[in-house]
Amino acid sequence: LHVALHLVHQPHWHTYWKNPGTGLPTTLAWKLPAGWAAGDIEWPTPHLLSDSHGTPFGNGYDGDTLLPVTLTPPASLKPGDTVVLKASSTWLMCLDNCVPGDAEVSLALPVSADAPKPDPQYGARIEALRASLPRALPGWSVSASKTAQTVTLVLTPRSSVVAPTKPHFFSSDALIDFDKPQAVAAGADGSLTLTLSIGTDGPAAPTRLVGVLASDTSWQDGAALPGLLVDVPFGSAAAKAAPAAAAPAATSFLATLLIALVGGMILNLMPCVFPGIGIKILGFVKQAGSERSKVTLHGLVFASGVLLSFWVLAGVLELLRASGQNLGWGFQLQSPTFVFCLAAVMMVFALNMSGVFEFGLSATGVGSDLQSKRGIAGSFFSGVLATVVATPCSAPFLAPALGAALALSAVEAFAIFTAIAIGLSAPYLILSVFPSAVKVLPRPGAWMETFKQAMAFPLYGTVGYLIWVLAGQTQEAGLLSVIFGLVLIAMGVWAYGRWNAPGASAGRARFGLALGLLLAVAGAWVGWPRPAAPSDITWDKWSPEAVQTLRSQGKIVYVDFTARWCATCQANKKLVFHDDAVLKEFHARGIATLRGDWTNQDPAITAELAKYGRSAVPFNVVWLPGKDEPVILPELLNSSTVLKAIGAK
Repeated sequence: LHVALHLVHQPHWHTYWKNPGTGLPTTLAWKLPAGWAAGDIEWPTPHLLSDSHGTPFGNGYDGDTLLPVTLTPPASLKPGDTVVLKASSTWLMCLDNCVPGDAEVSLALPVSADAPKPDPQYGARIEALRASLPRALPGWSVSASKTAQTVTLVLTPRSSVVAPTKPHFFSSDALIDFDKPQAVAAGADGSLTLTLSIGTDGPAAPTRLVGVLASDTSWQDGAALPGLLVDVPFGSAAAKAAPAAAAPAATSFLATLLIALVGGMILNLMPCVFPGIGIKILGFVKQAGSERSKVTLHGLVFASGVLLSFWVLAGVLELLRASGQNLGWGFQLQSPTFVFCLAAVMMVFALNMSGVFEFGLSATGVGSDLQSKRGIAGSFFSGVLATVVATPCSAPFLAPALGAALALSAVEAFAIFTAIAIGLSAPYLILSVFPSAVKVLPRPGAWMETFKQAMAFPLYGTVGYLIWVLAGQTQEAGLLSVIFGLVLIAMGVWAYGRWNAPGASAGRARFGLALGLLLAVAGAWVGWPRPAAPSDITWDKWSPEAVQTLRSQGKIVYVDFTARWCATCQANKKLVFHDDAVLKEFHARGIATLRGDWTNQDPAITAELAKYGRSAVPFNVVWLPGKDEPVILPELLNSSTVLKAIGAK
């Protein structure tokens, strides 16, 4: 038996879905005859609610709404009886303020031996609503992955399906922050990728993404289906099978292979590699006499050593991926920690190529015994050492290849590393076949150092791009810490290079190494992206209307007028709004927090500052209930001043 609670809202008023965001969901407490059973409310697809100012405040319904429930009668019902079904209903109705409501509802129904007939007024409408309830569709493949701060939801069409309009995800368990923007990217193949912000009210260790993906139009052709049911584990097999939008096309993969091959060849132009090419080939000739076939064999064995080294690297990556590490490039770039580490590594490589310091000054002797071996074994270990020892100064070219390989399948990743190895060993192979061509090589000289330094600038550009990515993943103060952290790491690299130059005494070299490590560790500690703690303050956008609305609700309102270019503002945020005592009081008292960002010229903020005789930021005020004027705080804040202003001291 299908019944429904009928809610008719006043214009612009709302009630709430099972995960309300804010507010409370509608409930039904049943009082049924013996033997009857009631299911849960079968929630229709919700929509995002907002107040009269357009500020989101929850998930729910408005207008004329039905909330269906399935009731199951006992087998002992007898024709001719009448059953009375009763329930206590509660709801919260909101616009700019909220009004709780409740009602006792009942329905008397006769028991008949005839086939049941739908209610003439509501029967067809209830059945149509139940047919439109959110459900999974076989036409879509759904997967999800998670980082500390975001969830990525990917939908890939398996067949020709109706494209949704303005998709929005509603989390059933409050894992997703309901009022944060949801970025939607559409792939050429019809796939959708949604980036969702994790909230503070959801489960502590979620293993699944559960909710409804709503669309302004139907998900199914010829049927009313505004909501797609989502219930997938994080990191499932479906998630690891990258959607078509995330996987490179065949032509793109061939281009990546070509780039890897060229990158491997470029490694040979690094100062620590290039001078050894001719010497190594002449060594092959010397070991083999002048017999061309033996020289060629030495070159092939040398190349096999290079190949083996790169395959080992590829194998390590696959072992990490098989152990459950999320090594997909797109997924990792959603992790602020990964992006910061990648930016730091790229910057260190770039500084090395610019000549700030040199890699591996003491490493060049490593394996010299193996390399000096005569015969085939010596050529093989020379190939290994060409990768292990010679590539430190050319490692910048390996970093982009590593990034590309992380986004691909195991087979494709091995192909990428094979291409790099072939590129690196190609000159040795060619010259071992034609050893007389050694004389056509350009002579080593100053041009090689110029080339190396010029190649640093693409890496600096990559660091800039990664900082831009971090700007969208961290708070304003967090991004500033990231930049300062990278500066400290750069200073550590400079200190290492300054006191560990060639010819430096052992004591001087140890001092440079210790100072460099100390500064690098300090930089990592300062810049390490930290997820927002559950108790951190959430700031809403300031407006005079928002202040008036919150004051009419009897709330304490704290307003922070700030700007990115204001150093004092950043210090206030760091010292005060991360203080445990301040956070505790703000949450315990339910203080409303508004922020006016004056980074760019804003006439409304300028006018508000002028009302109090101010023309600069920081400017902080506290509106207390029942007071006509705000408490004005000093420019330099501390936790004691703020606690006193809100009445906590």
